[in-house]
Amino acid sequence: MSANAGPRWTLVSRIDCHLCELMQEELITYLGERAADVAVLDVDADATLLRRFGNKVPVLLIDGEVACCGRFDRAEVERLARHRP
Repeated sequence: MSANAGPRWTLVSRIDCHLCELMQEELITYLGERAADVAVLDVDADATLLRRFGNKVPVLLIDGEVACCGRFDRAEVERLARHRP
């Protein structure tokens, strides 16, 4: 990843999860055009993710680091994103 690419955003979610849908909507609003770069992963489709996060979804990762779980925490997201290239 180049220095200008910005942080890598990953949303770990579950199909038919209301909280996951809410976090995704808030993330899209927050990121605007950059929302297209968010990788959305189904926790139930990946054994490693399921072991790591289980029922803790939704989980937002910034460069692989947990930014927030359960609900979108704008202040924490801004704090973590600010310290990324």
